[in-house]
Amino acid sequence: MSFSSQIREFSFESKASQILPGASEYTCAKHKAHFVREQERMLFRGENIFCPDLEVLENKKFSYQILCPSGATGIKRVILMFHGFNEKDWAKYLPWAEAICASTGSSVLMFPIAFHMQRAPKLWSNPRAMYALCKDRKLKHPLVNQASLSNVAISMRIHTLPQRFIWSGLQSYYDVIQLLRECKLGVHPLLNIDTQFDIFAYSIGGFLALTLKLCNFDDYFKQSRVCLFCSGAFLKDLAPVSKFILDSEAYAALYAYVITDYQKHLHSDNLLQHYMSSAHPEGQLFSSLFETANLKDTREHLLKQYARQIYAISLSKDSVIPAAGVRSLLHGDKQDIDIRVDELDFDREYTHEDPFSFASSDNPESRQNFEQVFQRVCEFYRS
Repeated sequence: MSFSSQIREFSFESKASQILPGASEYTCAKHKAHFVREQERMLFRGENIFCPDLEVLENKKFSYQILCPSGATGIKRVILMFHGFNEKDWAKYLPWAEAICASTGSSVLMFPIAFHMQRAPKLWSNPRAMYALCKDRKLKHPLVNQASLSNVAISMRIHTLPQRFIWSGLQSYYDVIQLLRECKLGVHPLLNIDTQFDIFAYSIGGFLALTLKLCNFDDYFKQSRVCLFCSGAFLKDLAPVSKFILDSEAYAALYAYVITDYQKHLHSDNLLQHYMSSAHPEGQLFSSLFETANLKDTREHLLKQYARQIYAISLSKDSVIPAAGVRSLLHGDKQDIDIRVDELDFDREYTHEDPFSFASSDNPESRQNFEQVFQRVCEFYRS
């Protein structure tokens, strides 16, 4: 049976960018809370590399794509697809989306995380500009590992302000909620008012997926199935130092901020404290994915509650998000949470960043591995 699909593109304007670093005053409209703070240390070198995050226009106004069966209208089932860290285009994910759409009949909405994909300025992918920054970075940090043209923009931004990881994560969360709210108001031109949303998340996208599922804002995700591929470990268990993800200096700064010194930052930053408190369950649940002790009882209670709706596939040779780390989070401290985690391995070389080696898509072994994974993914959504 032949299958034909089409990609539809829709514009989006984020209403949550006001929480991003770069202002001296913030207001939480939900709680009518006002915060005055010193502006974070910013380096204004180059165009849009270190400018205040809330001034990056590409991150506020952007487009997202929906891959759907040809001619589809009034779509009632969608799988949200979330990508990995430091991704710049959807090329790797299109075969994944096509396989899911063809096998399940669900449309796949490819939504970019804040400051990634089409939400990042083109300069951050400009080889000449990034070469100059990378050369300068290696001179200033001679012990840095895995610094590259690919990761220098995000590495310098995270190194300078590691809290960007938290605020960008929260903005992405609020953006998805905004999207679903618009659908439920009946204003989306393609999606039905009662569309069912499931989630497929790869790599760092699992943080967004699990936060959405466990928080379950207004029951939006009560029935949602969440599939995690090479994803679903605590932040403390990740090893993302790679020329395609982060360099060693950036990851050290991120780890220090969100793991080692996290409680200290909570006490000294009133805005962070507010958004990570019980006033914002999404912030609490997001932070519970940083390391084991954070909100453990609440996190594990919710994971048990939704155990049948969560499924993870990890890869044995994945050194960035190791299989043991996935089991540690999803099976709980006592390993008594009944979430299915399949650990697979391929009889060839592969990496976290490139599990299927689609640079040579005619490779029968790579194709077999791809089908092995996505057959399981699709069976989960159909069950």
